[in-house]
Amino acid sequence: MDTDSVGHQAVLLHEAVDGLNIQPNGIYVDGTFGRGGHSALILSKLGANGRLLAIDKDPEAIAAAKERFGGDERFSIVQNSFAEIAEILEEQGLSGKVDGILLDLGVSSPQLDQAKRGFSFMKEGPLDMRMNPDEGESAADWLAHASVEEMTEVLKKSGEERFGKRIAHAIDEKRKIEPIRTTQQLVAVITDAQPVKDKHKHPATRSFQGIRIFINRELVDLEKFLDKAVAQLTPRGRLSVISFHSLEDRMVKRKFQRLAHGEVLPRGLPIRDCEIGKEVKNIAKKVRADAKEVSENPRARSAVLRIVEKLVKD
Repeated sequence: MDTDSVGHQAVLLHEAVDGLNIQPNGIYVDGTFGRGGHSALILSKLGANGRLLAIDKDPEAIAAAKERFGGDERFSIVQNSFAEIAEILEEQGLSGKVDGILLDLGVSSPQLDQAKRGFSFMKEGPLDMRMNPDEGESAADWLAHASVEEMTEVLKKSGEERFGKRIAHAIDEKRKIEPIRTTQQLVAVITDAQPVKDKHKHPATRSFQGIRIFINRELVDLEKFLDKAVAQLTPRGRLSVISFHSLEDRMVKRKFQRLAHGEVLPRGLPIRDCEIGKEVKNIAKKVRADAKEVSENPRARSAVLRIVEKLVKD
């Protein structure tokens, strides 16, 4: 398992990269650079003519990439969302020429570990939660004006929080007294609002997840990416995606199923796979971290890896 200079462990490192079936002279995309664990392993498998393009929203990830791989001519990085992969690759002259794409979804360990980023409900810090702090609205600013109905929807749908409505009303009452600007202010409101506590989860887990996903448009970006990604691959090119919660994994699973099965038609019709819109085949339907990795990195416990390969059309 790769551990970089700031202690970040890339989850399902070898499984995700090996699943790309790296070709030494191939072109690959790491859509979520983070701190470069997956990128480092991909580069180690590339020859002199191989190429790796990395993407990340976070300016700190961009700085880390330039420091770590800036001297490698095979490597380049773009600050953007992986949702814009088609546009990014078109600008690079790589549309339809990529041999493999990897996504490692969710929040990176460095983002969680820095209290100033506002992702962690365990640490006091400004309530920001933006993966790119230079763009968009912070969690604190959104909570200051969002309606109770909007907060309820975000907490229930993106956070899967069953007490979403109660928590939304509690936030509304609290902000009438004082602005909610820090993580621990929000944690206190959430905790007090929950009539029943889950013994195995921190009371703020689901609410923080829901707000973070909404602020960063994570599910919207993932849907856009999944709609565009396969078209960027060469025949036999592979797409490797690691998810960390059920909402992400469900989207990936359903999209891959549609791409693998094509249009649903009556059985027995004399037509070929290409004529019913089959675009990929499954390489790995659901890979999870083994006990050793989970013991070394608890974040790996919820990780699910799925891999598909683009079909060769006649």
